[in-house]
Amino acid sequence: MQPVTGNELKAARLASAWTQNDAAARLGITQAYLSMVERGTRAVSDELAAKAVSVLKVPATALPIGQTQHRGLNESYFQKALGSLGYPGFAYLRRSAKVNPAELLMEAIDSDDLDPRVVEALPWLPFAYPSMDWTWLISNAKMRDRQNRLAFVTVLAAQVAGGKGDAATEKILMGIVETLEKSRLAGEDSLCNEAMTEAERKWLRARRSTTAKHWNLLTDLSVERLAHASK
Repeated sequence: MQPVTGNELKAARLASAWTQNDAAARLGITQAYLSMVERGTRAVSDELAAKAVSVLKVPATALPIGQTQHRGLNESYFQKALGSLGYPGFAYLRRSAKVNPAELLMEAIDSDDLDPRVVEALPWLPFAYPSMDWTWLISNAKMRDRQNRLAFVTVLAAQVAGGKGDAATEKILMGIVETLEKSRLAGEDSLCNEAMTEAERKWLRARRSTTAKHWNLLTDLSVERLAHASK
């Protein structure tokens, strides 16, 4: 991933109309250290980047990405993490500690079973954070054979962007989809709903969207069902 730079930190500080002394006090570091960071003579540490996201409103995409793995995270974790990043459906669950949106999306699509409300929220992440670390995300999705899930979610996000007239975001997201097309898997999969019955699977095979069928996913999720698509 590309870590936050000293110049980006300085820009965020100036946007808040803070002096170096003001920002340093809020970040818990000395003015001299902040000065070196902004000049590029000291790197922005993971700890400082995390503080900057909270204090200076640096985008959550600047947060360090941990060692993502399938950890069986519960529904509460995903709901609170989405709320902290600004997802309107879980805004009432905002928490202080944010998660890098790329890491959160990877953790979600790597889950066997998720609450439908969380699954519905997933396309919001690429739409809201189109500049997330796609190189890292695509690489990790391929390692876990989750590229079809990622592509489908990204297609829906692009459709949301198109519906809102955000052509720039739509173009970025469809470029990601084109990249994932090259590694599309032929095996059937669900969208984080592995516990469904065989009867449900049969029903979805007959009624899923053309996009879901293309990505070999058993899901009835579509852009029309996304509550955030019309807001």
